[in-house]
Amino acid sequence: MDAYLLDWANLLLRWLHVIVAIAWIGSSFYFVFLDSSLTPPEDEKLRKDGATGELWAVHGGGFYHPVKYAVSPPVLPPHLHWFYWESYSTWLSGFALFLISYLWSPSVYLIDPRVMDWAPWAAVTTALAFLVVFWILYDLACRFLGQGEKGDTKVGIAVALLVVLASWLACQLFAGRAAFLLVGAMLATTMSANVAMCIIPGQRKVVAALKAGLPVDPIHGQRGKQRSVHNTYFTLPVLFSMLSNHYSFTYASAYNWVFLILIMAAGAAIRQFFVLRHGYKLGRNAHPWPYAAAGVVVLLGLIVWLRPAPVSAAAAPQVVNLAQVQAVMAQRCVMCHGEALQSKGVRLDTPEDLQKHALQIYQQVVVSRVMPMNNATGITEAERAVFAQWFRPGGKRD
Repeated sequence: MDAYLLDWANLLLRWLHVIVAIAWIGSSFYFVFLDSSLTPPEDEKLRKDGATGELWAVHGGGFYHPVKYAVSPPVLPPHLHWFYWESYSTWLSGFALFLISYLWSPSVYLIDPRVMDWAPWAAVTTALAFLVVFWILYDLACRFLGQGEKGDTKVGIAVALLVVLASWLACQLFAGRAAFLLVGAMLATTMSANVAMCIIPGQRKVVAALKAGLPVDPIHGQRGKQRSVHNTYFTLPVLFSMLSNHYSFTYASAYNWVFLILIMAAGAAIRQFFVLRHGYKLGRNAHPWPYAAAGVVVLLGLIVWLRPAPVSAAAAPQVVNLAQVQAVMAQRCVMCHGEALQSKGVRLDTPEDLQKHALQIYQQVVVSRVMPMNNATGITEAERAVFAQWFRPGGKRD
């Protein structure tokens, strides 16, 4: 019953997390598009009122005319829409999902003794520290390097180095699957902290100044814009890290940290293409195709790099039948994939289920070698060879 209820909690939290993440990313992408597509107002009155850009758009049968005031509007409207619940809901649901999926069972999902064998409490504490320490270092970099000439470039270099260091360190401390997810959670925490600690407080100060009839300090808008831009480049790397746990070939390699860094860089480059594409249409910059090309080249290189290696021959009988496979399965796999506990909805204790999941077994046990998870049941090379021999073309699977 406990496993059943935990599965329900996982399902509902994952559903909620996806819904609110779509809302957050959608609004973020829209405002990046809006900023990149604004043109100087044609109306003289708008320009006199301080408007710096406008856009005409058509959607759903209606016409829209958003106008941007870089510092403040001439009059504060009675109803002002704030964009923050999407960010907070995404982080809260994501952290809850991380809690029940990884931190709740650190010995199973967070710790891989082959990487680092340490106490569960230490692993959980360190994982949480990743979220906090990265934000602190990132925030300090923005505050001390982001001002003055080439401030954005300096911050970009500093943040890139921090991400590289954190990715390497996570993969030296945690199971590959958990390390990838942790790096994504770290970046997502920074994104949400940008909203909660910088963007929204700055906007509240602007609104308070307008209500009090005081001049507005433009620094709040500049800081908010900087953090918002950082968030848009974090988005694709975060999304990849959240999806990677479903694809073991991404995190199971010996140099998984290199793969993680390269694919995050590819995601950021592809995002840069979409950001600059709007400006290109208005003649503001050259065509950004090199960024997309660089991202695609990196992805193709990773595909080639991670191609499955030939399965090494090990001591296994020349002929392997289903009974031999069942014997290994009963000892190494059925405790998580049997009648009582069917992890991920997969049951492997009957001949029919073994036949049904033969390809999955081969991929997970022989090719990617990620199952049993962290080799918790101590499967041997000879036993993996039994699965390989059973599945090989022409192998006897009855």
